[in-house]
Amino acid sequence: MFARLAFGVVLAGCMAAPAFAEQMDASQARKFVTNKLFSFTCFDGTRGAGRIYDDGSAAGSVQFSGTGPLRHMRLPSNTLQVRSGNVCASVKGLPFEPCFNLNKHDEVSFRGSVNGLGFAYCDFRRQGNVRTFLTRMIQRKPRSLHAPNKANEVRADASRAEARSEPVAELRRTKAD
Repeated sequence: MFARLAFGVVLAGCMAAPAFAEQMDASQARKFVTNKLFSFTCFDGTRGAGRIYDDGSAAGSVQFSGTGPLRHMRLPSNTLQVRSGNVCASVKGLPFEPCFNLNKHDEVSFRGSVNGLGFAYCDFRRQGNVRTFLTRMIQRKPRSLHAPNKANEVRADASRAEARSEPVAELRRTKAD
């Protein structure tokens, strides 16, 4: 469990975009991400949102593998460090200190992958209002890997429409004697 948690934290800490995008060095990445809210989704279904602060600390919420509870996490100062021009993570309990490939996709999104493990990546997207974003994320249902069943979709849409047409509360006047 701890190894999975640590791996998720490390992935959440990296920032960047697809291989065809602009490679960012540590100083460019710092300017791009510091003190801004980013949502992320990872190759294994892990998702969440958080911030990386100027002191190398980070805080946010993570849902591992896209299921289970949303967990709040906080990483201490100097967790993310610059070494030889690379952004690396120092997480207690990990047998190694991974460094990240940082690729900017556009002005609001990027991909971060672990050096030497190109399949291990997270896609990040800058978000606006923190409260609105976290509320939407918590209410969102996980996506299925299977194609949707059209008959079930039609029934679900019809039941949602029926539910919306019924009043939530009814106001009535009382007769005065």
